[in-house]
Amino acid sequence: MRVLSEFFTRIAERYLPDAFVFVFLLSALTFVLGMTQGYGPAAVAGFWGDGFFKILTFTAQSTLVLATGFALAHTPWVHGALVAFARIPRNEVQVIALTTLVMMVCSLFSWGFGLVAGAIVARQMGIVHRGKIHYPLVVAASYSGFLVWHGGYSGAIPTIIATPGHFLEDQMGVVAVSETLLSPMNITIVLVLAVIIPVVNVMMRPKADAPRQSIPATDEDEVVEAPAHPSTETASGNHEGGQAAMVPAERMETSRIVTLVLGALAALYLIAYFIGGGAVTLNTVILSFFALGLMLTPNARAYSRSFQGGAKAAYGIILQFPFYGGIMGMMVGTGLASALASGFVAISSADTLPFWSFLGAGLVNIFVPSGGGQWAVQGPIMISAAQELGAEMPIVAMAVAWGEAWTNMIQPFWTLPMLAIAGLGIRDIMGYTAAVLIVSGVLIGGILLVL
Repeated sequence: MRVLSEFFTRIAERYLPDAFVFVFLLSALTFVLGMTQGYGPAAVAGFWGDGFFKILTFTAQSTLVLATGFALAHTPWVHGALVAFARIPRNEVQVIALTTLVMMVCSLFSWGFGLVAGAIVARQMGIVHRGKIHYPLVVAASYSGFLVWHGGYSGAIPTIIATPGHFLEDQMGVVAVSETLLSPMNITIVLVLAVIIPVVNVMMRPKADAPRQSIPATDEDEVVEAPAHPSTETASGNHEGGQAAMVPAERMETSRIVTLVLGALAALYLIAYFIGGGAVTLNTVILSFFALGLMLTPNARAYSRSFQGGAKAAYGIILQFPFYGGIMGMMVGTGLASALASGFVAISSADTLPFWSFLGAGLVNIFVPSGGGQWAVQGPIMISAAQELGAEMPIVAMAVAWGEAWTNMIQPFWTLPMLAIAGLGIRDIMGYTAAVLIVSGVLIGGILLVL
């Protein structure tokens, strides 16, 4: 595993461009392939333009997930808890394994929470164990835990088809989560990955005498911490007897009341929402981060400063996500996504359809890195194939879900918020996650064939 990871790391460092350049290359490839489907350049450009603005809501949500999570992590209590947690492991093996498992647990609950929490834990591990661990591998190990997200509570495809009135209900009906998320196949995949992937990550660590790359020094320097005694914080003012007198505006900025009231308002809404039977969504994750961050921060000034750090880190999401929307628009509009999915269906039988659906979904995910968006394209094809071949529809749907999660290991789309917090680039981790892609592909594909 060490040799494999070193090989892929050398490839990534030499040939993998910056994530924004990767978007350009993927856009150019999709544009050319789109024209092979009988469309002219103007038509393909039209599909790109239509898709460019279709995920702006999701772009804003992802930005808020990152910014609110960043601000929450830098409140005094949470920051202290994270530092204490990062001191639990005693050596590099324990750091890598624990970081992987934390991301898995958090991602099973919510993919949005997992990406932020996993990145924050990895970053704190890098700070606490500076010089003793290979930081890029720790961050890659954390991201590898994201692999299980579609098999958990916030999995897009299983929750979509379990919702009455979903867009494919006429074709497949409503499929309860007991047949998808709680199926023996799905539980087996999650458990196997939870055991094997941490071991794989540990096996990829550099030799004992090899140099370790530490967390960039600027990341530690840029940690935003609120003052311990907000009442003494001043920006300017008159000094009497050595004490700074704050003007009314400054008193409001450093008052505990402002953030407490706003945080309590958000918390009250969430309590009523969940008591009423509401489910965890990306919006509730964002509001939860807002509520906790506001209530745990010393004052409005400190929270604004922390949030500013998170917003700065989110530039990659804001810049690149709309271009991925354009790629998705071309894939769907030209029929490329459907053609790719249909090609795998054509060589399937009732027993092998889940396996080929998994591989097909993995390929489509490179171009359409969105669980819900991919199901909208691939779902109707898979349902028709399952009905025609007599395959189990819930298992086929979960195979598509796992395929979508699988190739996230080499798709920069979901790494952007995490790397922004970790302070690394895509080249730093992709060699390790490519190795995880191979191992997890064998594991998931094998389980789909056997079960």
